[in-house]
Amino acid sequence: MKEFNVEISRSLNKKFKSKLLAKFLKAIDEYKLIQPNDKICVAMSGGKDSLVLAMLFEEYRRHYQNDIEIVYLMMNSGFKDEFIENHFKLLDKIGIDQTTISSKVYEVANEMNPKAPCFLCARMRRGFLYSKAQELGCNKLALGHHFDDVIETTLMNMFYTGTFKTMLPKVKSKNYEGLELIRPMYLIKEEDVKKLMAYHELHVSHKGCLFQERQINTKRDEMKKLVSDLRNVYENIDINIFRSAENINLDSTLGYIKDDIKHNYLEAYDEE
Repeated sequence: MKEFNVEISRSLNKKFKSKLLAKFLKAIDEYKLIQPNDKICVAMSGGKDSLVLAMLFEEYRRHYQNDIEIVYLMMNSGFKDEFIENHFKLLDKIGIDQTTISSKVYEVANEMNPKAPCFLCARMRRGFLYSKAQELGCNKLALGHHFDDVIETTLMNMFYTGTFKTMLPKVKSKNYEGLELIRPMYLIKEEDVKKLMAYHELHVSHKGCLFQERQINTKRDEMKKLVSDLRNVYENIDINIFRSAENINLDSTLGYIKDDIKHNYLEAYDEE
């Protein structure tokens, strides 16, 4: 079993404590993400976010909640060899053991929709991870979504689907009984994830799958640029977008959906 990198541990408790570890702990506490004796499957994608999530979990398990069990799981959905090789070098440097399971998810998704396989691939990967996490006896599946992912998802839903719907810090699985998805990096900003990686010279290969080589901008890329531009106008714009999801005023809302039933503001208006 590998030993967690001492320098990374030290930086999480000093240089990056307020931006990373403290916000990780706050999310766990505020959203009640972890309970004693949980067995948590941490999904490893090979990207910077899941690597930092793993570092935070190692620090958390060692010093804050040592009665939990953690499994680091990667689904190799068809990653390029050099991507996988680089990923395992990073794991060795960080000091983390990982379980790797191969699948043909990308191949299948690309055959079904060669022009835009990402959405289908993501759905298939999620189902695969749920299934394997359950097989491993885990009751939690942890993903590396962060603060920026939350606000980008909120904006994407507004702009492209005409709904106000955000990414939640935890969700109970409807198809895998007893399994809950959690997002412990919910309050952590992406820029701080990048800073930790750069500080420890942990360089991730960004060309894991063949589709990424096509250099096609996604809707999420559009949202990243939009939020970046908006920050130049008002630096706390991202925080206000985030807060809007917890400050919805139903008295000033045209309608809302609850338990798949759509409600109109006139229902309450006519009762006054």
